[in-house]
Amino acid sequence: MPQQQHPNARPKPAAADAAATPYVKGRGAQINTLNRFLKNHRVQEHIEAIDEWTVANEATVYLEDNAKTLVNKVDSPDVGMFYSMNPYQGCEHGCIYCYARNAHEYWGYSAGLDFERKIIVKKNAPQLLRKFLLHPKWDATPISLSGNTDCYQPAEQRFRLTRQLLEVCNEFNQPVGMITKNAGMLRDKDLLQEMAAKNLISILVSITSLNEDLRRVMEPRTTTATQRLRLIHELSHAGVRMGVMLGPMIPGLNDHEMPNIIKAAADNGAVFSAYTFIRLNGSVKLMFHDWLYKNFPDRADKVWHQIEHAHGGKVNDSRFGIRMRGEGPVAELVRQQFLQYNKRYGLNAERWNLDSSRFRRPGEQGRLF
Repeated sequence: MPQQQHPNARPKPAAADAAATPYVKGRGAQINTLNRFLKNHRVQEHIEAIDEWTVANEATVYLEDNAKTLVNKVDSPDVGMFYSMNPYQGCEHGCIYCYARNAHEYWGYSAGLDFERKIIVKKNAPQLLRKFLLHPKWDATPISLSGNTDCYQPAEQRFRLTRQLLEVCNEFNQPVGMITKNAGMLRDKDLLQEMAAKNLISILVSITSLNEDLRRVMEPRTTTATQRLRLIHELSHAGVRMGVMLGPMIPGLNDHEMPNIIKAAADNGAVFSAYTFIRLNGSVKLMFHDWLYKNFPDRADKVWHQIEHAHGGKVNDSRFGIRMRGEGPVAELVRQQFLQYNKRYGLNAERWNLDSSRFRRPGEQGRLF
């Protein structure tokens, strides 16, 4: 089974382990890192006593949960949102770089393969949102639907929680920002178009690469870049405010694609954009290092060191204002490229140009804020 590693361990090249550990196809992480909150861990070292060992379930498992809260205030100035809500914890998309992986440890699971295989479904999410919006002090500040995991990951096709959350927001005229990399959002085109007509919705589509070979290993269970561009095209032509998220930009892997991604998004109707520079926080450091050396051994050292150079010799930086952009020559080149091509293709619109004045609770008249 995939080896577990402690999140504080020093990364080492995975080439030596590649032959011993088969590559897990269709998954981003190739290992389960140790959960820093658990005191005890079980590791299979010998075949003896196999009758006492439970083999891990490699299929995706949905764990339904009655959550206590849904909407969270976002204090970070780096992520461009005020409040967020996530109907699912864990994400089957399996993006290897995802900073949200670490949050899975709070649930008692690993940030590695567990994050992709054990999806927690907040089945009472629509009821929690309704209760939240009914609070008399709520002022209709835009809420981001997704901010941790993708609300249109494969689980949505089965549970339809995102659809139900949007229906509640539409009923209250609550402004919503969304981010996804899944064309399954088109299932809700009717509802998104209705909200767009009231200026209640703004959407970012995440595109990290136009290279299918890279996407297959870096974001194994996401839709193709072609499908994501189709998503921008169809919704923008339906009157929905669409943008593109380029992130994370990874030096030596996808940073050179930024101009082409911006142009393709603009050609398909995007009017605003955002980007992030790769940072590897917590257990993500170990998983990304393992993945990088297994998939790109010819350039892994160069990529890893460039990430370090952009974060003061480390691969993560916790400082607000810097952690999502990096610093130094490589990060600055990415920033200048982003500004230059945004200007060239006209992606300079304001992201949060949404209307809070329409907000109303059922039975109330519209109120101005």
